[in-house]
Amino acid sequence: MNAAVENLRTQVRGRVLLPSDDGFAQARSPWNRAVEQPVAAVVEAADADDAAAVVRHARAAGLTVAAQPNGHGASGNTAGVVLLRTGALDGLAVDPAARTARAEAGVTWGRVQAEAGPHGLTGMAGSSPIVSVVGYTLGGGLSWFGRSHGWAADSVTAFEVVDAEGERGRVTAASDPDLFWALRGGGGDFALVTAVEFDLHPAPELYGGRMLFPGALAARAFDAFRAITEKAPDALSTWYTRLHPPGGDPLVAVDVAFLGGEAEAKELLRPLEAVGAAIADTRRPMSPAELGAITADPTDPGPGFSRARSLADLDGDAGAVLAEEDAAPLLMVQVRHLGGALARPSDSATGALAAPYLVCTLGLPLSADLAAGLRERCARLWESLGGRVGGRRPYSLLAPGESAADAFTPEAVARLREVKRARDPHGVFRANFPVLD
Repeated sequence: MNAAVENLRTQVRGRVLLPSDDGFAQARSPWNRAVEQPVAAVVEAADADDAAAVVRHARAAGLTVAAQPNGHGASGNTAGVVLLRTGALDGLAVDPAARTARAEAGVTWGRVQAEAGPHGLTGMAGSSPIVSVVGYTLGGGLSWFGRSHGWAADSVTAFEVVDAEGERGRVTAASDPDLFWALRGGGGDFALVTAVEFDLHPAPELYGGRMLFPGALAARAFDAFRAITEKAPDALSTWYTRLHPPGGDPLVAVDVAFLGGEAEAKELLRPLEAVGAAIADTRRPMSPAELGAITADPTDPGPGFSRARSLADLDGDAGAVLAEEDAAPLLMVQVRHLGGALARPSDSATGALAAPYLVCTLGLPLSADLAAGLRERCARLWESLGGRVGGRRPYSLLAPGESAADAFTPEAVARLREVKRARDPHGVFRANFPVLD
């Protein structure tokens, strides 16, 4: 195997790093620095032909390839694999007249939004502008606009791929319905995606931002969040977040994104006026290119501990659990409003997610003791919420130690496994969360 790995240098034009090379440790590191990736080599593909060459070599040599633009969503399940970095595949084309875009595997959502926004169009971007379009979409893609338009995967019209034999091709619903279905939210286990084509959506007006309150107003903010989400149209997405920054006072935030004008948004968000004095209020009309400013997600890698669970309702004592309990040692306990188009039938692997809410947690595992404390705090949170939490959660929000089966219906898992066995019988590809595990 060592010779097969070393021979990668003769197969590609991009950089190949082996464990003995300077820079290897940095190159193999994922976005989440708390996740270890014990890979056999890192290949930085120069283009799609380079990516195909890596797959052909892997197929012939009995190697396994895991593709990552930058490592968001990494699980650490990479022992002995060839880590293929696709960040250099940076081609982007936006067609305003057709309302479509084509993004190669290294393109981020921030670039798409910057190109589409001036035309009054948006892609199905999430909160972070630095996440790759391809990786995000392969995991389903939970967007600010999901309640209006479903999962990002639902907007895909074609994939450009390298198959398990190393051959390049283009996959559509007509050309290969099974593979097209699997790639729309089923992860990267079936082919190496070098580019994706997708529909853009009208966004002539957009209103969004964050209201930040002292932690003492958490219960009032939660009541406002609950009132808003009970009547929210599909065009409105709202998140409620308990924050406890290290060394700082507890805070609570309400984040919003609305596909519409300011006047209508303010009317829909009127319950927030009864919460109390805000520390900050960044809500305003904005362009699709400014979506990342709503939550100001980190743009530099770092260690993180995150977990997500579906939430059935906000009734009864849910407010006491989510609004009155201190989040520490967690940095964040967040409730996202789902529903709308996300809960409707979808001809994709992701499918419909019936749960109307999603609970997400985040902490900093800076030591073994802190990591244990974060796990214990999450366990207490799920226990306190009881039967309200459980069931499926988005593939893109799975955490190390979890399984692809946690993200899909049993029927979808069975179909994904059939596609995997048929299209990659020798296990050339390994996703962050393999469907056969």
